[in-house]
Amino acid sequence: MAPAPWIAVVGPGRDAAAAELADAEDAGAAIAEAGAVLVCGGLRGVMEAACRGARSRGGLTVGLLPGDDREAANGWVVVALPTGLGEARNVLIVRAVDAVVAVGGGWGTLSEIALALRAGLPVVGVGTWELARAGTRVEGVVTAGDGRAAVAEALERVRHGSQPRAS
Repeated sequence: MAPAPWIAVVGPGRDAAAAELADAEDAGAAIAEAGAVLVCGGLRGVMEAACRGARSRGGLTVGLLPGDDREAANGWVVVALPTGLGEARNVLIVRAVDAVVAVGGGWGTLSEIALALRAGLPVVGVGTWELARAGTRVEGVVTAGDGRAAVAEALERVRHGSQPRAS
């Protein structure tokens, strides 16, 4: 039996729009329903919504926190891991998972997308960054219409290895 995939849900902690929160909650629920593990930054906004969705379906949630206080995690995180690394914890989030679902997002989300693509991980986005170099679109982020579709696409790519890890 293959181990459960680990999927990160990344996005804004502050200033998340209502639609982003809804997509994140749906993504979290879909991750749990698939028997996968949800990994996130463990704080508020998209992270909290995704954890709430996963927990509502009995899923396991892991939060890699930027600070030293385990109690800073949102109430839906089951395993809270304080890193003391600030935003550098984004590297740990990406390296802990098999795929990334990006919902909306600011600069932190963009860094997680870049780190995931550099690692060769599938990245599926809902209303997130579109990448271009010198005005030419750069492949990498697969677009999905909503949180559930993003998780389905991410799981499909993980299971069929359609995006190999870079060395």
